[in-house]
Amino acid sequence: MPSLLNNISIQDKTQLALAAAIVFQPFFSDLSGAAMSFAALVSPATSPWSFVVCSLAGMLLLWQAAWLLDRLWWRPRRLERVLRAQGLRGRPYRFLIGNLMDDYGRKNKAPPMPLCCHDIAPNVVPFLHNAVQEHGKTCISWFGPIPKVTITDAELTRQVMSSKSGHFEKLQFPKLSRLLAEGVATYEGEKWVKHRRILNPAFHLEKLKLMLPAFASCCEELVTRWTESFGSEGCCEVDVCPEFHSLAGDAISRTAFGSSYLEGKRIFDLQSEQADRILASIKMIFIPGYLSLPTKNNRRMHQINSEIETILQGLIGKRMQAMRQGERTKDDLLSLMLESNMRETDGNGGMTIKEDRAREEVLGLFGKNQPEYDGFSKLKTVTMILYEVLRLYPPAIALIRKTYKEMEIGGITYPAGVIIEMPVLLIHHDPDIWGADVHEFRPERFAEGISKASSDPSAFLPFGWGPRICIGQNFALLEAKMAMCMILQHFEFELAPTYTHAPHNGKMLRPMHGAPIKLKAIV
Repeated sequence: MPSLLNNISIQDKTQLALAAAIVFQPFFSDLSGAAMSFAALVSPATSPWSFVVCSLAGMLLLWQAAWLLDRLWWRPRRLERVLRAQGLRGRPYRFLIGNLMDDYGRKNKAPPMPLCCHDIAPNVVPFLHNAVQEHGKTCISWFGPIPKVTITDAELTRQVMSSKSGHFEKLQFPKLSRLLAEGVATYEGEKWVKHRRILNPAFHLEKLKLMLPAFASCCEELVTRWTESFGSEGCCEVDVCPEFHSLAGDAISRTAFGSSYLEGKRIFDLQSEQADRILASIKMIFIPGYLSLPTKNNRRMHQINSEIETILQGLIGKRMQAMRQGERTKDDLLSLMLESNMRETDGNGGMTIKEDRAREEVLGLFGKNQPEYDGFSKLKTVTMILYEVLRLYPPAIALIRKTYKEMEIGGITYPAGVIIEMPVLLIHHDPDIWGADVHEFRPERFAEGISKASSDPSAFLPFGWGPRICIGQNFALLEAKMAMCMILQHFEFELAPTYTHAPHNGKMLRPMHGAPIKLKAIV
């Protein structure tokens, strides 16, 4: 131990001692208190075993301290040496917190940008952008005591996302996962295979066609609400950011829960609040025992989780009972998934100018009638616009995996326990892939489809890639096309003077100050 400590700088020693005092103190207090209480029960007056008990308590304290020291100091240092020995560069490890304060501490700071500027990475992810600029397209940073290697090569990203070996897994924090509903997105191995197989039938396009009336009803209510907001001048200003957020929640609730959609909407709202609270706690998750403390935020997260589970259990129980009694299966997602589950398991459980072109296209196909499924495949301009928006502003700015065992990627051998970060935003904004006009809004790049839009067909990743690609991508695109068609059928619009261009990354990439637009009815 002395020889190892001699290799550590004075600054690191000071940082280590201070952090250790903060981290270990609660454990020493709790364990020593328990040991003293127990020792009092077996004091010399009552038992000859007090010395043995005290010795065992002391050994327990030393074991706990050694385990924490290895987890929070020696192991990160060992992994760092392995990665740097292979030529990787990046940020040095800082005890306990790593780069959490640098990375997550800036998420709510999105300075305004020029209105037509789509080069958003320096503002949205300044730490990541600067790290790649300084240390290269494959570089090291730290998620607390866990090394994180950022890979911006689209081909390597495809290798990781396409792997079926099970050696790349989702980054999991069990205590947090229990508070945010688990499901196919978080499962691994055979459990994931089983649940994905159960869910797939509900998301086939033929099934999604049945949900178009629900999409249309949600959009009609949106159009009516906006129309009723018009003043005497026949126009109004609307912040479409919360409006579209509400539209998405409404559509998911109606299609997922059918006639019980109000209960579904309550679940959607609770999940949104839960995600906000978990993000607020992310900087503290590496402090041992923090999530067990009875803080106001922790108590509220447990309350939310309990309420969600209660609502879901009630909905599922009622629907399954109705199905057992012979009631016809509804066309909502819940019924379709339950039907698939029972079939799989035998009931034993389981699981501007461009705007004008788009308007002409929509009116030419549908007129003022409700859009129909068969016409969506002919929406070439609308589809190109959607793809270009998803390229420039991907909802999830990065894909994350963690090595389960030693793995080789692009000539680098990664030990088990390393986070692999694949920044979708940087890949979507890479001029080597998309060309010199990478930061321009140019939907025409998708005129011949996704595969020919760039020099690398695997570089378009708004829904992920590989076997774990987002199961809801067709659902989302159908909903978006329905909304765009009905808005273009009824309104002309432009950005409001109050709009401030400041995209930022919270739960997803969104405009920090909303997206107010001026609407005018089409006569």
